[in-house]
Amino acid sequence: MTMLSIVGTQWGDEGKGKMTDFFAQDADMIVRYQGGDNAGHTIVIDDQKYALHLLPSGVLFPEKQSVIGNGIVINPKALVEEIRTIEQQGVRIKNLYISNRAHVILPYHCYLDKLQEEAKKEDKIGTTHKGIGPCYVDKYARIGIRIADLLNKERFKTLLARNLELKNKEIMHIYGAQPLKFEDIFEEYYQYGQQLKPFVTDTSVLVNQALKQNKRILCEGAQGVMLDIDHGTYPFVTSSNPIAGGAATGIGVGPMAIQRCVGVCKAYTSRVGAGPFPTELINETGNRIREIAHEYGVTTGRPRRIGWFDAVVLAHACRVSGVTELSLNCLDVLSGFKEINVCVAYRLNGEKITYYPADLTQLEACEPIYETLPGWDEDITQCTSFEQLPANAQNYLRRIEQLLEVPLISFAVGPDRKQTVILDELWG
Repeated sequence: MTMLSIVGTQWGDEGKGKMTDFFAQDADMIVRYQGGDNAGHTIVIDDQKYALHLLPSGVLFPEKQSVIGNGIVINPKALVEEIRTIEQQGVRIKNLYISNRAHVILPYHCYLDKLQEEAKKEDKIGTTHKGIGPCYVDKYARIGIRIADLLNKERFKTLLARNLELKNKEIMHIYGAQPLKFEDIFEEYYQYGQQLKPFVTDTSVLVNQALKQNKRILCEGAQGVMLDIDHGTYPFVTSSNPIAGGAATGIGVGPMAIQRCVGVCKAYTSRVGAGPFPTELINETGNRIREIAHEYGVTTGRPRRIGWFDAVVLAHACRVSGVTELSLNCLDVLSGFKEINVCVAYRLNGEKITYYPADLTQLEACEPIYETLPGWDEDITQCTSFEQLPANAQNYLRRIEQLLEVPLISFAVGPDRKQTVILDELWG
Protein backbone atom coordinates (compact mmCIF):
# COMPACT_ATOMS: atom_id res chain seq x y z
CA MET A 1 0.00 0.00 0.00
CA THR A 2 1.08 3.60 -0.52
CA MET A 3 -0.46 6.41 1.51
CA LEU A 4 1.07 9.85 1.81
CA SER A 5 0.02 13.17 3.22
CA ILE A 6 0.52 16.64 1.79
CA VAL A 7 0.73 19.42 4.39
CA GLY A 8 1.39 23.13 4.34
CA THR A 9 4.52 24.03 6.28
CA GLN A 10 3.83 27.74 6.79
CA TRP A 11 0.57 29.62 7.58
CA GLY A 12 -1.49 28.18 4.76
CA ASP A 13 -1.78 29.36 1.13
CA GLU A 14 1.44 27.52 0.21
CA GLY A 15 -0.06 25.92 -2.88
CA LYS A 16 -1.15 22.60 -1.37
CA GLY A 17 -4.13 22.38 -3.72
CA LYS A 18 -1.93 22.82 -6.75
CA MET A 19 0.55 20.19 -5.55
CA THR A 20 -2.22 17.79 -4.56
CA ASP A 21 -3.65 18.22 -8.04
CA PHE A 22 -0.23 17.55 -9.57
CA PHE A 23 0.59 14.48 -7.49
CA ALA A 24 -3.00 13.22 -7.82
CA GLN A 25 -2.34 12.48 -11.47
CA ASP A 26 -0.80 9.17 -10.37
CA ALA A 27 -3.00 8.57 -7.30
CA ASP A 28 -6.13 6.43 -7.10
CA MET A 29 -7.81 8.27 -4.21
CA ILE A 30 -7.55 11.81 -2.81
CA VAL A 31 -8.81 12.47 0.73
CA ARG A 32 -9.46 15.75 2.61
CA TYR A 33 -9.03 15.21 6.35
CA GLN A 34 -9.60 18.48 8.28
CA GLY A 35 -10.83 22.06 8.10
CA GLY A 36 -13.82 23.40 6.23
CA ASP A 37 -14.72 25.92 3.56
CA ASN A 38 -12.42 28.50 5.16
CA ALA A 39 -9.72 26.80 3.12
CA GLY A 40 -9.11 28.01 -0.41
CA HIS A 41 -7.20 26.03 -3.02
CA THR A 42 -6.59 27.59 -6.42
CA ILE A 43 -5.63 25.21 -9.23
CA VAL A 44 -4.72 26.37 -12.73
CA ILE A 45 -4.97 23.90 -15.63
CA ASP A 46 -4.46 25.17 -19.18
CA ASP A 47 -5.15 28.75 -18.01
CA GLN A 48 -8.48 27.66 -16.43
CA LYS A 49 -8.72 28.56 -12.72
CA TYR A 50 -10.57 26.34 -10.26
CA ALA A 51 -11.21 27.64 -6.74
CA LEU A 52 -11.86 24.76 -4.33
CA HIS A 53 -12.91 25.13 -0.71
CA LEU A 54 -14.47 21.87 0.51
CA LEU A 55 -14.00 19.62 -2.48
CA PRO A 56 -10.77 17.60 -2.57
CA SER A 57 -8.43 18.62 -5.39
CA GLY A 58 -8.93 15.18 -6.91
CA VAL A 59 -12.38 16.11 -8.24
CA LEU A 60 -10.63 17.51 -11.29
CA PHE A 61 -9.88 13.86 -12.17
CA PRO A 62 -13.38 12.33 -12.60
CA GLU A 63 -12.00 8.79 -12.78
CA LYS A 64 -10.38 9.05 -9.32
CA GLN A 65 -12.08 8.72 -5.93
CA SER A 66 -12.35 11.97 -3.97
CA VAL A 67 -13.15 11.71 -0.27
CA ILE A 68 -14.28 14.27 2.32
CA GLY A 69 -13.28 12.62 5.60
CA ASN A 70 -14.85 12.66 9.03
CA GLY A 71 -12.43 15.34 10.26
CA ILE A 72 -13.96 17.94 7.95
CA VAL A 73 -16.69 20.33 9.11
CA ILE A 74 -19.15 20.75 6.23
CA ASN A 75 -21.40 23.66 5.41
CA PRO A 76 -23.98 21.83 3.23
CA LYS A 77 -25.07 25.02 1.50
CA ALA A 78 -21.50 25.92 0.60
CA LEU A 79 -20.75 22.39 -0.62
CA VAL A 80 -23.84 22.21 -2.83
CA GLU A 81 -22.95 25.60 -4.35
CA GLU A 82 -19.32 24.57 -4.88
CA ILE A 83 -20.34 21.38 -6.67
CA ARG A 84 -22.66 23.41 -8.91
CA THR A 85 -19.92 25.94 -9.71
CA ILE A 86 -17.32 23.31 -10.58
CA GLU A 87 -19.78 21.43 -12.78
CA GLN A 88 -20.58 24.68 -14.61
CA GLN A 89 -16.85 24.85 -15.40
CA GLY A 90 -17.15 21.52 -17.17
CA VAL A 91 -15.96 19.19 -14.41
CA ARG A 92 -18.19 16.19 -13.81
CA ILE A 93 -18.49 15.38 -10.09
CA LYS A 94 -18.63 11.61 -10.25
CA ASN A 95 -16.55 9.74 -7.66
CA LEU A 96 -17.15 11.97 -4.62
CA TYR A 97 -17.60 10.38 -1.18
CA ILE A 98 -18.62 12.28 1.97
CA SER A 99 -18.19 10.87 5.48
CA ASN A 100 -21.41 10.25 7.36
CA ARG A 101 -19.46 11.14 10.52
CA ALA A 102 -18.40 14.63 9.39
CA HIS A 103 -19.94 17.47 11.40
CA VAL A 104 -22.31 20.03 9.89
CA ILE A 105 -21.88 23.81 9.93
CA LEU A 106 -25.24 25.54 10.35
CA PRO A 107 -26.21 29.23 10.17
CA TYR A 108 -25.87 29.71 13.93
CA HIS A 109 -22.21 28.66 13.73
CA CYS A 110 -21.45 31.37 11.15
CA TYR A 111 -23.52 33.95 13.05
CA LEU A 112 -21.75 33.22 16.34
CA ASP A 113 -18.36 33.22 14.62
CA LYS A 114 -18.97 36.79 13.49
CA LEU A 115 -20.42 37.95 16.83
CA GLN A 116 -17.60 36.39 18.84
CA GLU A 117 -14.93 37.89 16.61
CA GLU A 118 -16.48 41.36 16.78
CA ALA A 119 -16.67 41.12 20.59
CA LYS A 120 -12.91 40.52 20.83
CA LYS A 121 -12.24 43.95 19.29
CA GLU A 122 -8.45 44.50 19.25
CA ASP A 123 -7.88 40.84 20.23
CA LYS A 124 -9.45 39.48 17.04
CA ILE A 125 -8.03 36.22 15.71
CA GLY A 126 -8.89 37.06 12.10
CA THR A 127 -11.38 34.27 11.37
CA THR A 128 -13.20 33.98 8.06
CA HIS A 129 -16.66 33.99 9.76
CA LYS A 130 -17.32 30.62 8.12
CA GLY A 131 -18.42 29.00 11.39
CA ILE A 132 -15.46 26.61 11.53
CA GLY A 133 -14.44 27.24 15.15
CA PRO A 134 -17.97 27.20 16.62
CA CYS A 135 -18.72 23.94 14.76
CA TYR A 136 -15.62 22.27 16.18
CA VAL A 137 -16.59 23.61 19.63
CA ASP A 138 -19.96 21.86 19.34
CA LYS A 139 -18.22 18.69 18.16
CA TYR A 140 -16.10 18.52 21.32
CA ALA A 141 -18.99 19.66 23.51
CA ARG A 142 -20.80 16.60 22.09
CA ILE A 143 -23.79 18.56 20.82
CA GLY A 144 -22.75 18.63 17.18
CA ILE A 145 -24.94 17.55 14.29
CA ARG A 146 -23.29 15.13 11.86
CA ILE A 147 -24.04 14.33 8.25
CA ALA A 148 -25.74 11.10 9.37
CA ASP A 149 -28.07 13.22 11.54
CA LEU A 150 -28.76 15.68 8.73
CA LEU A 151 -30.06 12.85 6.52
CA ASN A 152 -32.46 11.62 9.22
CA LYS A 153 -35.31 14.15 9.08
CA GLU A 154 -36.79 13.54 12.53
CA ARG A 155 -33.44 13.33 14.27
CA PHE A 156 -32.24 16.49 12.51
CA LYS A 157 -35.42 18.28 13.58
CA THR A 158 -34.93 17.27 17.22
CA LEU A 159 -31.23 18.15 17.37
CA LEU A 160 -31.65 21.45 15.53
CA ALA A 161 -34.47 22.55 17.85
CA ARG A 162 -32.38 21.69 20.92
CA ASN A 163 -29.26 23.45 19.64
CA LEU A 164 -31.06 26.50 18.36
CA GLU A 165 -32.64 27.05 21.77
CA LEU A 166 -29.17 27.02 23.34
CA LYS A 167 -27.57 29.14 20.65
CA ASN A 168 -30.31 31.78 20.63
CA LYS A 169 -29.82 32.31 24.38
CA GLU A 170 -26.15 32.98 23.68
CA ILE A 171 -26.92 35.20 20.69
CA MET A 172 -29.49 37.33 22.58
CA HIS A 173 -28.20 37.46 26.15
CA ILE A 174 -24.45 37.60 25.57
CA TYR A 175 -24.20 39.48 22.27
CA GLY A 176 -27.53 41.34 22.24
CA ALA A 177 -28.29 40.21 18.70
CA GLN A 178 -31.46 38.97 17.03
CA PRO A 179 -32.25 35.26 17.39
CA LEU A 180 -32.39 32.84 14.47
CA LYS A 181 -35.63 31.10 13.48
CA PHE A 182 -35.99 27.32 13.29
CA GLU A 183 -38.22 27.55 10.21
CA ASP A 184 -35.57 29.53 8.31
CA ILE A 185 -33.01 26.76 8.77
CA PHE A 186 -34.67 23.35 9.02
CA GLU A 187 -36.22 22.73 5.62
CA GLU A 188 -33.48 24.48 3.65
CA TYR A 189 -30.66 22.51 5.26
CA TYR A 190 -32.53 19.23 5.21
CA GLN A 191 -32.89 19.67 1.45
CA TYR A 192 -29.16 20.37 1.11
CA GLY A 193 -28.60 17.09 2.92
CA GLN A 194 -30.83 15.27 0.47
CA GLN A 195 -28.86 16.72 -2.45
CA LEU A 196 -25.64 15.43 -0.89
CA LYS A 197 -27.09 12.07 0.14
CA PRO A 198 -25.92 10.14 -2.98
CA PHE A 199 -22.33 10.95 -2.02
CA VAL A 200 -22.56 9.97 1.68
CA THR A 201 -20.96 6.79 3.02
CA ASP A 202 -18.68 5.43 5.74
CA THR A 203 -15.47 6.80 4.24
CA SER A 204 -13.22 5.05 6.79
CA VAL A 205 -14.38 1.71 5.39
CA LEU A 206 -13.84 2.99 1.84
CA VAL A 207 -10.28 4.21 2.50
CA ASN A 208 -9.23 1.10 4.42
CA GLN A 209 -10.54 -1.10 1.62
CA ALA A 210 -8.41 0.91 -0.80
CA LEU A 211 -5.39 0.36 1.43
CA LYS A 212 -5.94 -3.41 1.37
CA GLN A 213 -6.14 -3.22 -2.43
CA ASN A 214 -2.74 -1.44 -2.54
CA LYS A 215 -4.27 1.71 -3.98
CA ARG A 216 -2.29 4.95 -4.04
CA ILE A 217 -3.94 7.32 -1.56
CA LEU A 218 -3.17 11.02 -1.23
CA CYS A 219 -4.21 12.80 1.99
CA GLU A 220 -4.86 16.52 1.63
CA GLY A 221 -4.87 18.92 4.55
CA ALA A 222 -6.11 22.50 4.69
CA GLN A 223 -4.35 25.55 6.17
CA GLY A 224 -0.77 24.93 7.37
CA VAL A 225 1.24 23.58 10.29
CA MET A 226 1.68 27.05 11.79
CA LEU A 227 -2.13 27.27 12.05
CA ASP A 228 -2.39 23.88 13.79
CA ILE A 229 -4.44 24.05 17.00
CA ASP A 230 -1.61 22.35 18.95
CA HIS A 231 1.59 23.20 17.08
CA GLY A 232 0.83 26.59 15.52
CA THR A 233 1.01 30.16 16.82
CA TYR A 234 -1.81 29.63 19.34
CA PRO A 235 -4.31 31.29 19.73
CA PHE A 236 -3.89 32.64 16.17
CA VAL A 237 -4.64 29.25 14.70
CA THR A 238 -7.38 27.19 13.11
CA SER A 239 -9.59 24.78 15.06
CA SER A 240 -8.17 21.48 13.82
CA ASN A 241 -4.91 19.64 13.11
CA PRO A 242 -3.45 20.30 9.63
CA ILE A 243 -0.32 18.31 10.54
CA ALA A 244 0.10 14.85 9.00
CA GLY A 245 -0.97 13.27 12.28
CA GLY A 246 -4.40 14.85 11.78
CA ALA A 247 -4.88 12.69 8.70
CA ALA A 248 -5.12 9.49 10.73
CA THR A 249 -7.96 10.75 12.93
CA GLY A 250 -9.57 12.85 10.19
CA ILE A 251 -9.85 9.88 7.84
CA GLY A 252 -10.11 6.88 10.14
CA VAL A 253 -6.88 4.96 9.45
CA GLY A 254 -4.07 3.74 11.68
CA PRO A 255 -1.07 6.10 12.03
CA MET A 256 1.30 3.57 10.45
CA ALA A 257 -0.73 3.70 7.23
CA ILE A 258 0.73 7.13 6.35
CA GLN A 259 4.18 6.33 5.02
CA ARG A 260 5.39 9.66 3.66
CA CYS A 261 4.68 13.35 4.16
CA VAL A 262 5.33 16.04 1.54
CA GLY A 263 5.65 19.51 3.06
CA VAL A 264 4.59 22.32 0.73
CA CYS A 265 6.05 25.81 1.10
CA LYS A 266 6.57 29.01 -0.81
CA ALA A 267 9.98 30.45 -1.70
CA TYR A 268 9.04 33.23 0.75
CA THR A 269 6.48 33.40 3.58
CA SER A 270 2.90 34.66 3.74
CA ARG A 271 0.02 34.58 6.18
CA VAL A 272 -3.49 35.98 6.61
CA GLY A 273 -4.87 37.22 9.89
CA ALA A 274 -3.33 38.34 13.15
CA GLY A 275 -0.44 36.80 15.03
CA PRO A 276 3.36 36.97 15.29
CA PHE A 277 5.30 36.95 12.03
CA PRO A 278 9.06 37.37 12.65
CA THR A 279 10.16 37.88 9.02
CA GLU A 280 7.25 40.11 7.99
CA LEU A 281 8.16 42.80 5.45
CA ILE A 282 6.08 45.92 6.05
CA ASN A 283 7.86 47.83 3.31
CA GLU A 284 8.20 48.18 -0.45
CA THR A 285 9.81 44.76 -0.77
CA GLY A 286 6.82 43.10 0.91
CA ASN A 287 4.41 45.08 -1.29
CA ARG A 288 6.39 44.14 -4.39
CA ILE A 289 6.25 40.41 -3.61
CA ARG A 290 2.51 40.65 -2.80
CA GLU A 291 1.67 42.25 -6.12
CA ILE A 292 3.93 40.01 -8.22
CA ALA A 293 2.43 36.90 -6.61
CA HIS A 294 -1.15 38.25 -6.34
CA GLU A 295 -1.13 37.43 -2.63
CA TYR A 296 -4.80 37.83 -1.77
CA GLY A 297 -6.92 35.21 -0.03
CA VAL A 298 -8.95 32.85 -2.25
CA THR A 299 -11.78 32.67 0.30
CA THR A 300 -11.68 36.19 1.78
CA GLY A 301 -9.88 38.38 -0.76
CA ARG A 302 -7.81 39.82 2.08
CA PRO A 303 -4.23 40.90 1.28
CA ARG A 304 -1.75 38.43 2.74
CA ARG A 305 1.13 39.51 4.96
CA ILE A 306 4.50 38.86 3.31
CA GLY A 307 7.93 37.95 4.68
CA TRP A 308 11.23 36.34 3.77
CA PHE A 309 11.65 32.57 3.91
CA ASP A 310 11.85 31.48 7.56
CA ALA A 311 13.88 28.30 8.10
CA VAL A 312 13.05 28.31 11.83
CA VAL A 313 9.36 28.00 11.01
CA LEU A 314 10.02 25.34 8.39
CA ALA A 315 12.22 23.28 10.71
CA HIS A 316 9.46 23.33 13.33
CA ALA A 317 6.84 22.34 10.76
CA CYS A 318 8.96 19.54 9.34
CA ARG A 319 9.60 18.12 12.80
CA VAL A 320 6.04 18.10 14.17
CA SER A 321 4.57 16.79 10.92
CA GLY A 322 7.26 14.27 10.04
CA VAL A 323 7.97 15.82 6.65
CA THR A 324 10.00 13.47 4.46
CA GLU A 325 10.17 15.62 1.29
CA LEU A 326 9.71 19.29 0.52
CA SER A 327 7.79 20.84 -2.38
CA LEU A 328 8.60 24.52 -3.00
CA ASN A 329 6.30 26.87 -4.94
CA CYS A 330 6.56 30.41 -6.31
CA LEU A 331 10.30 30.41 -7.01
CA ASP A 332 9.60 32.64 -10.02
CA VAL A 333 8.25 35.40 -7.75
CA LEU A 334 11.80 36.10 -6.50
CA SER A 335 13.21 36.76 -9.98
CA GLY A 336 14.51 40.30 -10.24
CA PHE A 337 15.62 40.72 -6.63
CA LYS A 338 19.31 41.62 -6.31
CA GLU A 339 19.54 39.94 -2.90
CA ILE A 340 17.31 37.45 -1.12
CA ASN A 341 17.23 36.97 2.64
CA VAL A 342 16.68 33.67 4.42
CA CYS A 343 16.00 33.63 8.15
CA VAL A 344 18.31 30.99 9.69
CA ALA A 345 17.76 31.75 13.40
CA TYR A 346 16.18 34.24 15.82
CA ARG A 347 17.76 36.56 18.36
CA LEU A 348 15.84 36.51 21.65
CA ASN A 349 17.06 38.79 24.43
CA GLY A 350 20.54 38.78 22.96
CA GLU A 351 20.65 34.98 22.57
CA LYS A 352 20.65 33.14 19.23
CA ILE A 353 17.95 30.46 19.06
CA THR A 354 16.91 28.03 16.33
CA TYR A 355 13.66 26.79 17.91
CA TYR A 356 10.19 28.32 17.56
CA PRO A 357 9.00 29.67 20.95
CA ALA A 358 5.58 28.68 22.28
CA ASP A 359 5.34 31.84 24.41
CA LEU A 360 3.92 34.59 22.20
CA THR A 361 5.60 37.33 24.22
CA GLN A 362 8.95 35.68 23.51
CA LEU A 363 8.02 35.14 19.87
CA GLU A 364 7.07 38.79 19.42
CA ALA A 365 10.46 39.76 20.86
CA CYS A 366 12.35 37.57 18.38
CA GLU A 367 14.44 39.29 15.74
CA PRO A 368 15.22 37.33 12.57
CA ILE A 369 18.85 36.54 11.84
CA TYR A 370 19.27 36.60 8.08
CA GLU A 371 21.65 34.98 5.66
CA THR A 372 21.76 36.99 2.45
CA LEU A 373 21.98 35.14 -0.86
CA PRO A 374 22.54 36.66 -4.32
CA GLY A 375 19.40 36.89 -6.43
CA TRP A 376 18.83 36.42 -10.16
CA ASP A 377 17.29 38.50 -12.94
CA GLU A 378 16.37 35.76 -15.42
CA ASP A 379 12.77 34.83 -16.22
CA ILE A 380 12.54 31.22 -15.00
CA THR A 381 8.87 30.56 -15.79
CA GLN A 382 9.75 28.33 -18.75
CA CYS A 383 12.37 26.22 -16.96
CA THR A 384 11.58 22.51 -17.04
CA SER A 385 14.54 21.17 -15.07
CA PHE A 386 16.77 22.09 -12.14
CA GLU A 387 19.73 22.48 -14.50
CA GLN A 388 17.91 25.16 -16.52
CA LEU A 389 17.64 27.44 -13.50
CA PRO A 390 20.16 30.25 -13.07
CA ALA A 391 23.04 29.29 -10.77
CA ASN A 392 21.81 31.59 -7.98
CA ALA A 393 18.33 30.07 -8.09
CA GLN A 394 19.89 26.59 -7.87
CA ASN A 395 21.98 27.72 -4.90
CA TYR A 396 18.89 29.13 -3.19
CA LEU A 397 17.08 25.77 -3.41
CA ARG A 398 20.13 23.83 -2.26
CA ARG A 399 20.61 26.13 0.72
CA ILE A 400 17.03 25.55 1.83
CA GLU A 401 17.60 21.78 1.65
CA GLN A 402 20.75 22.16 3.78
CA LEU A 403 19.04 24.30 6.41
CA LEU A 404 16.07 21.96 6.79
CA GLU A 405 17.88 18.66 6.19
CA VAL A 406 14.93 17.60 4.06
CA PRO A 407 15.28 16.88 0.31
CA LEU A 408 13.31 18.76 -2.31
CA ILE A 409 10.97 16.57 -4.34
CA SER A 410 9.74 19.41 -6.56
CA PHE A 411 9.78 23.14 -7.22
CA ALA A 412 7.42 25.35 -9.22
CA VAL A 413 8.19 28.31 -11.48
CA GLY A 414 4.57 29.38 -12.01
CA PRO A 415 0.96 28.57 -11.05
CA ASP A 416 0.16 26.17 -13.89
CA ARG A 417 0.45 22.41 -13.48
CA LYS A 418 2.97 22.37 -16.35
CA GLN A 419 5.26 24.74 -14.43
CA THR A 420 6.04 22.18 -11.73
CA VAL A 421 9.41 20.43 -11.94
CA ILE A 422 9.72 17.02 -10.28
CA LEU A 423 13.13 16.07 -8.89
CA ASP A 424 12.32 12.59 -7.60
CA GLU A 425 9.64 9.91 -7.83
CA LEU A 426 6.74 10.51 -5.46
CA TRP A 427 5.11 7.12 -5.78
CA GLY A 428 8.31 5.11 -6.31
